Amino acid sequence: MRRWTLDLTQDDWRNAAEAAAVCDAIKAGELVAIPTETVYGLAADATSSSACAKIFAAKGRPQFNPLISHLPSLEACMEHGIFDEDAMKLAKAFWPGPLTLVVSKKPQSTICDLATAGLDTVALRVPAGPVMRFLAEKCGSPLAAPSANISGKVSTTTADAVTADLSASLSFVVDAGPCSVGIESTIVALVDGTPRLLRPGGVPRKDLETVLGCALIDASTPTRPDAPQAPGMLSSHYAPSAAVRLNAQTVQDGEALLAFGSNRLPGADGAVGEINLSPSGNLEEAATRLFAALRHLDSSGAKTICVQTIPMEGLGEAINDRLERAAAPRPNTPS
Repeated sequence: MRRWTLDLTQDDWRNAAEAAAVCDAIKAGELVAIPTETVYGLAADATSSSACAKIFAAKGRPQFNPLISHLPSLEACMEHGIFDEDAMKLAKAFWPGPLTLVVSKKPQSTICDLATAGLDTVALRVPAGPVMRFLAEKCGSPLAAPSANISGKVSTTTADAVTADLSASLSFVVDAGPCSVGIESTIVALVDGTPRLLRPGGVPRKDLETVLGCALIDASTPTRPDAPQAPGMLSSHYAPSAAVRLNAQTVQDGEALLAFGSNRLPGADGAVGEINLSPSGNLEEAATRLFAALRHLDSSGAKTICVQTIPMEGLGEAINDRLERAAAPRPNTPS
């Protein structure tokens, strides 16, 4: 791990050789810890599934929660998300700043499925911290960057704290001193015409409500019992049209097969379609391919996708979490 210590009061830090080296590392799919105004972020190229998989592995993140993508400007964010009137109000009032907006993802967005957890929404932020914003612009791609800490531990606001948690996983840590805000960004969802507060944070609720001219509904406030108010809240979620059968020991007639590892299941030759998430049994590789594989097999015409057993270790826990949600009984359908 290399450490780039910079002085933000000096104008020449953007031209430092380390800036180019950090961008090269990000483009190569490596992880870099970067300060924002809120906390230090564990940054990777948000368009790369393999890079984003490294984030989950490094943090020990228990689920594939959606990752916030950081961009240099509102205009750049609008290339990836659909901004309604309320979203535009908040973006213009609070960006750059500690506010994340969850909006519908544009079909042409290059942000990968792993960064969005396979959902049709995307979490976007223009940070006030100049280093993250500069590097996103210099790299030419959104930077996925959850807090740079082991999942479940306290978020990091100094480079030393990042190093203590994650040094083995990092290519670079960018040290620009302590973060000025010190708590994570506020997250507001704007996807169904009703602004919802998903997470309180660096922008107070009352300031948001003043700009919107209405009260924010909490994510926990009941609306429709069959509709999630925040990503991943339903037990049945991330579900293809086909049924999903887990821990398959054989492939039945008419099924598609989501395989894993080198052992081929009996009946696999007759599968309607087959994708192996990782023939070598690599869970990081499997994570990068999961959502695309489910979509592809769902388009095969099979009524059921059978899934070979995947170990419950490392990223396997997150993979199995998503598969269990995909296999859960659907609302308004027999269990």
